[in-house]
Amino acid sequence: MTLLSRRAFCGGVALFTAARAVSKTVFDPSVSAAIPDVARIDRPRIIGAANQYLREKPITITAYPAQRSAGGKHDYFSEGDYWWPNPLDPSGPYVRRDGISNPHNFTAHRHALIRLSLQVPALASAWILTKDPKYADHAAGHLRAWFLNPQTLMNPHLQYAQAIQGITKGRGIGIVDTLHLVEVARSIPVIERSNRFSAAEQDGVRKWFSEYLSWMTTSRNGLDEREEKNNHGTCWLAQVAEFAAYTGNTDLTSFCRERLKTVIIPKQIAADGSFPLELARTKPYGYCLFHLDVMAAVCQILSTPGDNLFAYQLPDGRGFSKAMAFMLPFIANKSSWPYRHDVEYWDDWPVRQPSLLFAGIALSRPEYFNVWNRLNPDPTREEIIRNYPLRQPLLWLTHQ
Repeated sequence: MTLLSRRAFCGGVALFTAARAVSKTVFDPSVSAAIPDVARIDRPRIIGAANQYLREKPITITAYPAQRSAGGKHDYFSEGDYWWPNPLDPSGPYVRRDGISNPHNFTAHRHALIRLSLQVPALASAWILTKDPKYADHAAGHLRAWFLNPQTLMNPHLQYAQAIQGITKGRGIGIVDTLHLVEVARSIPVIERSNRFSAAEQDGVRKWFSEYLSWMTTSRNGLDEREEKNNHGTCWLAQVAEFAAYTGNTDLTSFCRERLKTVIIPKQIAADGSFPLELARTKPYGYCLFHLDVMAAVCQILSTPGDNLFAYQLPDGRGFSKAMAFMLPFIANKSSWPYRHDVEYWDDWPVRQPSLLFAGIALSRPEYFNVWNRLNPDPTREEIIRNYPLRQPLLWLTHQ
């Protein structure tokens, strides 16, 4: 194992240990006894899914040619969901219809990426539970296909994501698509510990993520996404935080922690704990849930024993805990939602939002677990899966 890979591995372990230590510092024994046994609760769903995935070979973006892409076959491509042909100018630039997805836009690369994000974390979680090498072997095969094999790998950039016909070849907000790599990155140290992935392969995958992290933090598209003021800015932060933890980039880890405190919380959380920019959308309920989960992921990744970001507050009281308290009644009882209903997928939310579990531990709020435990952990509708990127809490709460 090289110095870089040792540093990255130790960095990932340290951050995991730090997150665990946060919960230990804020819990008293009476509350800690109420923490759900995630390994027991999720074992049937994890093993069932992993056994299914053992029968499915790796498939990367190279299996799906994108005729409208300005890039090549190794370049990820997607088109903006809410953009449609202009009925007044059918051959001209597309026009936006917020919240209404165009089913004819190219999404095959996104589907492949989401498939990866379903399979690798489930396989890694199955290895944690069983130590059966078949799960780690199959997960390693996916990593080789996506990040190492020159015939099938994806290039480490998203220059052509969320293109709009007649307007742009790609946009910064397309970087939200690789939010689905966050739990994949969280899985990689587990697969490394299985000894089914060689040191050279470990270094190669880590190099891919280092290059993608560099692109995210230096390219025009990456910087545009960083500065987005709604959930996109938080999605950028979650990705950079997790990829920095995985690759051992402590400078970016510190940057992310500071940005959460000085940019994301002040600009995105209102005095009552709501997300005003999400409430203004045509799918306010789903976007608020999604944003809360992503912010919870940021807090989970970046918290340390001395800096519990779940509990961090601005002088005026705004912080994640206030956002969680704002949304909790509407997760427990969606019918109490006082705002407009989402134009799509209203009936499909909520699901087993990881924000409930993470916050319940870090804030000593066992009532959050009760809500979490009765929700659906495995939605089947495509759009809900897309906006539910953390599906294997065992990877986040258990160090084996």
